Amino acid sequence: MRVQLIENEKGKTTGVFIPINDWKRLKKQYKDLVNLEYEEPSKAQLLEELKEAVVELRLVEKGKLKARPAKALLDEL
Repeated sequence: MRVQLIENEKGKTTGVFIPINDWKRLKKQYKDLVNLEYEEPSKAQLLEELKEAVVELRLVEKGKLKARPAKALLDEL
């Protein structure tokens, strides 16, 4: 297997690139790896999450829910 390291502008390793054939072989060998793959959310999923965010925002405005720090929100993304 030939992997490539991904580095940021400071030279710090931030990720790994695995060729697709190697990834497919690893997924067959380790079934749980499929859980690590990113799937693009559907339009319906995005709309549902936006609706939930609006509901939470309204609760925060009414003082019924405590707001989270912006950093926590960005970390979630």
